[in-house]
Amino acid sequence: MLEILEKTGAYLKGHFLLTSGLHSGQFFQCAQLMQYPEPTALLCSELASHWDADKVDAVVGPATGGILLAYELARLLEARALYAEPVEGKVMELKRGFKIRPGERALVVDDVITTGGSVKKVIDVVRERGAEVLGVGALVDRSGGVSFGVRLTALVSVEVPNFSAEECPLCKKGLPLEDPDERLASAT
Repeated sequence: MLEILEKTGAYLKGHFLLTSGLHSGQFFQCAQLMQYPEPTALLCSELASHWDADKVDAVVGPATGGILLAYELARLLEARALYAEPVEGKVMELKRGFKIRPGERALVVDDVITTGGSVKKVIDVVRERGAEVLGVGALVDRSGGVSFGVRLTALVSVEVPNFSAEECPLCKKGLPLEDPDERLASAT
């Protein structure tokens, strides 16, 4: 799985500045994977196979990282695909006429789990509407063991240490710090 992520440019090694302000020697940008339908379909098929017997009604992901993943998993599981978006004054919300009904069985998905914050917000949205959260699916879990209170299935689980700027061994080695989004933008 890591080989596919690396080959598609979704798994990067270097010295990266994360959104949190922390530094890391590894970065996952699964949008790079999802521009290639065949490897994306292959990985989604593997992830969907873990949920075949669960009678999933809806697959829900956070915008933007979970949109394509939710769609492809919903197609494979013969379910509906929904996504939640951040809304000013609210944490996450189903918009665009999306509805999840009480009693429906939902799978929550995201491409990469780092802190689990987005997934937790989507779980809250699903539960607020009376639906059952069957579990969480992800391509990559780099959280180090975050718990959602439901089954978590990730295709790749990696321990990726993050460092403050003051404690970063990569800084101490003099490696240049990169913003991964700028690196990816300049590669096009």
